[in-house]
Amino acid sequence: MSEWNPQQYLKFEAERTQPALDLASRIDAAPARALDVGCGPGNSTQVVAGFFPSAEITGVDSSAAMVETARKEHPHLKFMRYDVSGPLDGLGGGYDLVFSNACLQWVPDHHALLPRLMGLLCPGGLLAVQVPVNFMEPIHQIIEKTVELPRWREKILYHRSFYTLRPEEYFDLLAGISADFTMWETTYMHRLPSHQAIMDWYSSTGLRPYLEAAVDEEARRGFYDEVFRQVKEAYPLQKNGEIIFRFPRLFFTARQA
Repeated sequence: MSEWNPQQYLKFEAERTQPALDLASRIDAAPARALDVGCGPGNSTQVVAGFFPSAEITGVDSSAAMVETARKEHPHLKFMRYDVSGPLDGLGGGYDLVFSNACLQWVPDHHALLPRLMGLLCPGGLLAVQVPVNFMEPIHQIIEKTVELPRWREKILYHRSFYTLRPEEYFDLLAGISADFTMWETTYMHRLPSHQAIMDWYSSTGLRPYLEAAVDEEARRGFYDEVFRQVKEAYPLQKNGEIIFRFPRLFFTARQA
């Protein structure tokens, strides 16, 4: 995939940041050192800094564009480019908090990843994670079913792998690698002003790699238009003209022994 677009991502900054606020509010001790994994344009790192202003905080992201934007938007915080899908040696260790908001769904092999992240913590440190679990929502179903249609198979050269585990799998995994853990799920009912807003939201995240994998501009535009047509059918307008955009998310915290 090519670079993320920070400006497109931040069109819905308030909605994307709310889960980070909700996750941070469940952290029961002030960390001295914190790491924000998948910091994006820095909005989640700023959340951690707001809750724990005395903490030494580093935000990391695999996207150069996101890290550049984070540095510009939050010059008082530290950011670096780092891909957590590989070895984590370059991140050091001894963190009191490893925080990750809406990132790990893009990183493979959580059975190996979560123990590595736990390994960055000092004794008693906390891993705090939020991942989307919206696979059954209309927008996801539309994209997945459309790309499998014969007319698009040779025009959209991408098939997404979903790395997020089932809650039961996270439960068993966390039970084996932590001293204690907590899990919960929240479904956000975002108020969006139009069907175009849904497309704008997903064009910066879940729809983005499909559009980038189109064989040409005609295929890209055609696939976008076909998804848009189905989105209009799947999401009814409320009486005031707005749309309810459901977004389920899974949260968990796990404490190092």
